[in-house]
Amino acid sequence: MTSSKPTTSASSSLSPSSLPAPSFPIRPYAPRHKTFPYTAKDFHRGDETDDTNFYSAPRFVTHIDDHAIGLLREYYASALPRRGRVLDLCSSWVSHFPRSLERVAIATAGRDNNNDNNNDNNNNNNTIVADARGVDGGDVDREAGSDGGLEVVGLGMNKRELYSNPILSRAILRNLNIEPEIPDEVGVLDATTCVVSIDYLTKPVEVLSSILARTKAGGGVHLVVSNRCFPTKAVGRWLRVSEEERLQMVGDYLHFAGWEDIGIVEICDGKLKEAEQANLGEMGRLMGILGMGSGRVDPLWVVRGRKGNTIEDKGEDKGKSGLRTAL
Repeated sequence: MTSSKPTTSASSSLSPSSLPAPSFPIRPYAPRHKTFPYTAKDFHRGDETDDTNFYSAPRFVTHIDDHAIGLLREYYASALPRRGRVLDLCSSWVSHFPRSLERVAIATAGRDNNNDNNNDNNNNNNTIVADARGVDGGDVDREAGSDGGLEVVGLGMNKRELYSNPILSRAILRNLNIEPEIPDEVGVLDATTCVVSIDYLTKPVEVLSSILARTKAGGGVHLVVSNRCFPTKAVGRWLRVSEEERLQMVGDYLHFAGWEDIGIVEICDGKLKEAEQANLGEMGRLMGILGMGSGRVDPLWVVRGRKGNTIEDKGEDKGKSGLRTAL
């Protein structure tokens, strides 16, 4: 993807308070509209039947290719906190965290995937389906990571997929297109990830505003975007516009939700570089013989934002005031 806007290294040009990242190209998002520009028609989908039915069967597959997954792990290794609490939005059986963070998260979770707590019949939209550490909902507002751990909370639509994700300390079933408010059970957040799923949300600003309210000052949100989707469930405008316009659209979501320091990180432009092709060994040689010198792979971007220091949080003191002022 090309752009007339200058790009810089994500690791070199950001201020100390901004989100860190490895040396992927990044460019700032610039707001284009004074008011939210999208209409209800833009969020209409080809299949408006109950999302719960669509996601009822588990899909133990990955929705981006291995090349994109590897690069995403590199990005996460530098951009995500190593302790604290991370929300994996629209979560599934795999979150694509780097091995270093997976190990910490699995140790924090102490996950026993053979124990489903007999919750098979509790599939309502706001059911906590797993709390591997045996902690009840009253404890989730503690300071996450105070013991040096990394707690990953998964919020998704399919219980079997969530149970199969070993890094999740807790998992929550919720249809965000019906209930866009992030539930209290999630707790206070240091960061949020969402992999190739923002295009399915019909109320994205409401969801992202709710996440912002639960995020600590300086915390970030990382919305991973590709060109892969279930077309009948993606919002209509997503299918009508270019890849560049999709990135701008996600930037608009974050902007109108109140996030700051919004940027677009290019993880992969969809072309396999020569050095990467060489690393494929025999596969790379075969691609060369077939004239596939610039192999095609899944493109991938992250549209990300940071919470500023002047926005109020939902936090530990909900019982006193309902909001906690960020320091």
